[in-house]
Amino acid sequence: MKTILITGCSSGIGLCVARGLKARGWRVFATARQPDDVARLISEGLESYWLDLDDSDSIREAVDEALRRTGGTLDALFNNGGYGQVGAVEDLTRDALRAQFETNLFGWVELTNRVLPAMRRQGHGRIVMNSSVLGYAAFAYRGAYTAVKFALEGLSDTLRHELHGTDIHVALIEPGPIVSRFRENCVPHFQKHIDWRNSIHRAQYEAQLARLEKPGPAAPFTLPPEAVLAEVVHALESKRPRPRYPVTVPAVAFWWLKRILPVRAMDWVLMRASGGGKR
Repeated sequence: MKTILITGCSSGIGLCVARGLKARGWRVFATARQPDDVARLISEGLESYWLDLDDSDSIREAVDEALRRTGGTLDALFNNGGYGQVGAVEDLTRDALRAQFETNLFGWVELTNRVLPAMRRQGHGRIVMNSSVLGYAAFAYRGAYTAVKFALEGLSDTLRHELHGTDIHVALIEPGPIVSRFRENCVPHFQKHIDWRNSIHRAQYEAQLARLEKPGPAAPFTLPPEAVLAEVVHALESKRPRPRYPVTVPAVAFWWLKRILPVRAMDWVLMRASGGGKR
């Protein structure tokens, strides 16, 4: 039975992938940050325990626990846990940027580096990074999240090069709009770090908050998380996984348009897609 450690399994993509891989016969270690979520995952029949990407001790203990349960092996890692920091670049504080990178990048790299020695010993492994369309297409008012995903893509490409010649493969999943609690989870971080009522961008923020709190799909072409699951399965089980897996029509379209259009034309497309910062 193949084994995988997944972060951010409380809802959305992480939960869907954990359930889907378990149904396919994988042994899934579905981790989460909140104890209540861990208990709920266990009640579903998943092997779950605590992992906080902001806590180095938690990362070490989570990897040690996975290896203890398997006798020292781990076939795959799906880095997925994190959140999105909304806000205009000129409103982002150092603390806001630091927090975004601590959770969404530094924690992922530390976790990956903890897993890699076991994969090298066993001679194989799969590392799947849940990036975003914003890893290659910048949207207004998403500067912190765009920056962390651009950085993730660069580090993942570098790691893939450094692992060349081994049987350890690195793949990036690049979703566009997916049904999840992502928007809902953005709001507390926005309210904590952005002084939006005193910002020159207040009108845009009011429109964004109304959108973030609106039920239903956030954008056209929104797909359920099962669309991501299908690509994760390919990245994990294919003999030759692809380096990148764009998911949803916007993600595929922006991937190709960025390679065809001049920069200013692409800027126009992306600004239209973001609604001038009001989406």
